[in-house]
Amino acid sequence: MDSFPFSELILILYTISLSILLLFSSHGFVMLYYNNKFKKRDLREGSIDTSKIVTIQLPLYNEVNVAERLINAVCKIDYPKKNLEIQVLDDSTDETTKIVSDLILLKKSHGFNIKHILRDSRVGYKAGALKESLQSAEGEFIAIFDADFIPQTNFLQKTLPHFHSPEIGMVQTRWEHLNEMHSLLTKVQAFALNGHFVIEQEVRNKSGFFINFNGTGGIWRKECIEDSGNWHSDTLTEDLDLSFRAQIKGWSFIYLKDVTTPSELPSEISSLKTQQFRWTKGAIETAKKLLPTIWKSKLKFRTKLYSTFHLTNNLVFPFVLLTGVLNVPLLFIKNGGEFNFVINFMSIFILAFISTFLLYVLAQKNIHRDWIKRGLIFPIFVSGSMGMAINNSRAVLEGILNKKSEFIRTPKFSSGDDIQKQKKYLSTPKISIQLMLEILFTIYSFAGVIIAIYFLELAAIPFHLMFFVGFFSVSSLSLKQVIVNNY
Repeated sequence: MDSFPFSELILILYTISLSILLLFSSHGFVMLYYNNKFKKRDLREGSIDTSKIVTIQLPLYNEVNVAERLINAVCKIDYPKKNLEIQVLDDSTDETTKIVSDLILLKKSHGFNIKHILRDSRVGYKAGALKESLQSAEGEFIAIFDADFIPQTNFLQKTLPHFHSPEIGMVQTRWEHLNEMHSLLTKVQAFALNGHFVIEQEVRNKSGFFINFNGTGGIWRKECIEDSGNWHSDTLTEDLDLSFRAQIKGWSFIYLKDVTTPSELPSEISSLKTQQFRWTKGAIETAKKLLPTIWKSKLKFRTKLYSTFHLTNNLVFPFVLLTGVLNVPLLFIKNGGEFNFVINFMSIFILAFISTFLLYVLAQKNIHRDWIKRGLIFPIFVSGSMGMAINNSRAVLEGILNKKSEFIRTPKFSSGDDIQKQKKYLSTPKISIQLMLEILFTIYSFAGVIIAIYFLELAAIPFHLMFFVGFFSVSSLSLKQVIVNNY
């Protein structure tokens, strides 16, 4: 059989994949442009009115390790007790409910208006709990904190003044990371999240693009939630869904980069995979749900275009995976001397890495003095993204195909706790088809490294090496957890 058609097909697919990756990666250049353009734009800030009633909602589900820490932190927030309502939305099925109940009795004796809200079923998961409890919420403003967060005492003092106009519907703070230094896994996650919270959220907000409530660490105007259709549970990212629905209706959001809310990062690989799967699939579900409305609306074209990018950027993962598959046969095509012009032209796609590198390193520079040292994590971050490609590609495909799945919580352990003592709260992974595929891709990408060395394709070696490191890291950590948790 003539190899020409096969080679041509490989090059076509490879070029399409790289073009899509370059298109989405150019987002980094867009962010850098707007960051420079609007860097001097300051946020307007009003004064705080402590006569306003604020409701703080704490959605919990089997959070025995961190529930007490969260409630204690919330009760330390600087705000008049008479105007502060605390709702503990407890869907737990374990001893969390007893711990919370006892603590609430104590807090009530100290004068706090704190309520223990229990449901008969977990219908709608987090979105369902938020929606049901909103009906009885006394506050004009609704702050939300997930179980692994520790709000600062000045949270309301820093956020409420930004509701200076009636059209402002939500104020979001930046996440900090309690356990960033716990392991290389948590360091890489912090590096990745800083790109979103330090650059993307602030630049989008200052540039007039839509931003999203990040599910926690933010505060809403109750009227905004109700006017925008309340919480929906038809996607896995109820926060992203409500955020876009609110802004489509004309509500304005505020992002505060310099106001932080500490949180806990997933410290084991299966929890990270679960979290990434939920975020990835939920974004695709939200895109399918809202993009038709966005494009039919009277929003500016630039807002429609960027919203489309914002909601669909997870589409890159199947193409990352496809690129990893095609990398190896491409070595043989290149060594055969065919299509040299096309292959050499592909070097332009190095811009994708430059764009992403500049965005994430700038994020470190904006908040850390040792940003150069932290920037060295970038190759590991890219490798990790490649290694998560199978997990996240499955999420993308399920989202496109409307396959519904359960909202699976991310286990929290409280920083410093011995995770092995908390095994019942860990997911119990097995040797799944996905894990076997990740192991096969590890072997496949390692073969790519060897072949690249054999053909002396020096420029290709780093890319094959990053694929190998990514799949090896994800598969080995997953396999280790299978062994530890099951034996």
